[in-house]
Amino acid sequence: MAWTSQMLDENSPRRALILPVRPLKTLQNRTDAVVARGLLNIVTTGVPPGSASRRRQATRTPRPGVDMQPTRIAVIGAGLMGHGIAQAFAMAGYAVGIYEPDPERRGAIRDQVRANLRLVGADECVADRIAVHGGLADAVAHASVVIEAVPEDLDLKRRLFVEIEAAAPRSALLASNTSAIPITSIMSVLKDRRRAMGTHWWNPPHLVPLVEVVQGEETGAEEIAAMMALLCSIGKTPVHVRKDVPGFIGNRLQHAMWREAIALVQSGVCDAETVDTVVKASFGRRLAVLGPLENADLVGTDLTLQVHRTILPDLDGTPGPLPLLEDLVRAGHLGMKSGRGFREWNAESARTVREALARHLAQTF
Repeated sequence: MAWTSQMLDENSPRRALILPVRPLKTLQNRTDAVVARGLLNIVTTGVPPGSASRRRQATRTPRPGVDMQPTRIAVIGAGLMGHGIAQAFAMAGYAVGIYEPDPERRGAIRDQVRANLRLVGADECVADRIAVHGGLADAVAHASVVIEAVPEDLDLKRRLFVEIEAAAPRSALLASNTSAIPITSIMSVLKDRRRAMGTHWWNPPHLVPLVEVVQGEETGAEEIAAMMALLCSIGKTPVHVRKDVPGFIGNRLQHAMWREAIALVQSGVCDAETVDTVVKASFGRRLAVLGPLENADLVGTDLTLQVHRTILPDLDGTPGPLPLLEDLVRAGHLGMKSGRGFREWNAESARTVREALARHLAQTF
């Protein structure tokens, strides 16, 4: 029962996995209740999905429909996010198949994963749990869960999901790692949309705990519960996004701040370096332990209301991208990859930032 003990220990990082689950009597809908029962079952039995004993239980008590105890994971695309998602499952003991059509990228997957494993001090043999495929059908043929992680192109994602549905087992959960495109729109091409959902991972996915599990208009409650439990079993912190809104939760919060940051620079209040310094040296330091609404409660909702009455009318409310951002992209100033964005970059300064971020995340892994 070590797994249960870790979940219930207030000092254990696994405890965070059960905090989003509210008491059953306060749940707002059937999906909430099914998700909560699925997660609480993990806590009370002490057996996470994917473990050998859990798989034996599944063999003894088979159930139709969704595979609640997945054993093989398929990842579609090995780019910025895909290889890290594959690594996260492999580190938890799952067999993973990853589909990548680009031969050069396909050949580099295991080296990328091994480099990531060295960073966190993990056994490089974990990479051997990842099978690399040049054909989509081969990757998904025996998968319990399929996670698409290709570029943000709606037509591309739809074409791939048509292929995935035709080749994957009928019980497999199907998920898109889109950052902003509504899940219902992506999955509209599927025949069985009950098992289709979003799983928005954060970069780098093998280090950042959060995964937003996004419920489409036709996603089934049991399917959401199964995905939430699976993510708990690999040490992630899943949250249930009940409405399929563009950007989900995290990106809506993040880009609201980015819009105001760009507006401050555009209007001449300060330069880009000052914006970054203010965030990193002030409220940014609290964010890992104190969310925005916790902070509002900490200072008092009355004070929060007073500040909002003064500040909110003056915040930028532009409904689209700000001209400064449009001008940068039009001029080819694309950030670190081009040497200039809001700030100036060279190979060394960009590498320094990336390495500092990786070290910080690895230390909290």
